Amino acid sequence: MSINTPKYISELEPYQGGRPIKEVSRELGIDSKKIVKLASNENPLGISPKVKIAINQSTGETHRYPDGNGYYLKLAISEKFSLDPEQIILGNGSNDVLELAARTVLSPGDEVIFSKHAFAVYEIVTKSAGGIGMKAKPSSDYGHNLEKFLELISSKTKLIFIANPNNPTGNLIGKPELLEFLSNVPKHILVVLDEAYDEYLSDDDKSVAFSWLSKYKNLLISRSFSKAHGLAGLRIGYGVGDRDVINLMNRVRQPFNVNSIAQIAAIESLKDDEFIKKSRLINDQGRNQLEIAFREQKIQFIRSYGNFISFNLEDESKAMMYYQHLLENGVIVRPIKNYELPSFLRVSIGLKVENDIFIKYLKCFK
Repeated sequence: MSINTPKYISELEPYQGGRPIKEVSRELGIDSKKIVKLASNENPLGISPKVKIAINQSTGETHRYPDGNGYYLKLAISEKFSLDPEQIILGNGSNDVLELAARTVLSPGDEVIFSKHAFAVYEIVTKSAGGIGMKAKPSSDYGHNLEKFLELISSKTKLIFIANPNNPTGNLIGKPELLEFLSNVPKHILVVLDEAYDEYLSDDDKSVAFSWLSKYKNLLISRSFSKAHGLAGLRIGYGVGDRDVINLMNRVRQPFNVNSIAQIAAIESLKDDEFIKKSRLINDQGRNQLEIAFREQKIQFIRSYGNFISFNLEDESKAMMYYQHLLENGVIVRPIKNYELPSFLRVSIGLKVENDIFIKYLKCFK
């Protein structure tokens, strides 16, 4: 059967995430308990024990629709970050917020700017709305080159995506550079600042972008509970922006897009600062552990500010041999050819024992 589908839909490539443990276990016959997944930038600590208690106590109302407005979660976010609840929109993961932004501002033929090596979802949501992705040439360290972004702005530009830190490269743009960039972007262009990994930043590097919203009405900041908060399986994120922008996004948002358990878990997770601090400490230690191993093996890597590191194996065939070798030994990492980095693999930072297993098989590859 054939259906009449727009060309920009039929040409889309589906998003490919890190391979699930059960799939690898089934395919390779490896005991799932012996598999280490370091492919999807998940928190190796899992979730806060306090959140686990809240989840267990929340299942009695699953036959009811969730609060479609997310009143209490918005209130918790607004109180933690000194925001107005009307500045906040909730999403089924921050991916949902990115898609809502695209659906709100794009018409077929409009242009969207993002970096060449940027989160794959930016291109997907652009094309699914009939937009045209304009990829900015990266800086020498594979990160965002904001001068190239400005050069790509045209009369057709409606949206700009910037991840900070960036996925999959892990680069961080300094606050002065970002502010200067915002001051040079025409005010009718929506700039989405994707801060999914902000909780892993040091106090000095941590974003202050919420404080920029009063001046830059065209700024939308997206955050995620999937990374440091450990709620990836519940799909919960949020966006913060000008009230008028949020109002428009709510018009295209699906009703009940965030489930009730996710809302309760997110509220409790926002309270547990100690868990986030512990997650950041484990991540800092793991990053150092992996960097030492890469240096010892003389493998080039990109300095990362997230909970992952992308490392260069010189050519695509070698990268895939390393990937398959690791996979056959129960270590799942992520090829990032779809990010236009075919000679790279990306490894999430795990617990020390998980990192040790990855390093063991990295070293023994011949």
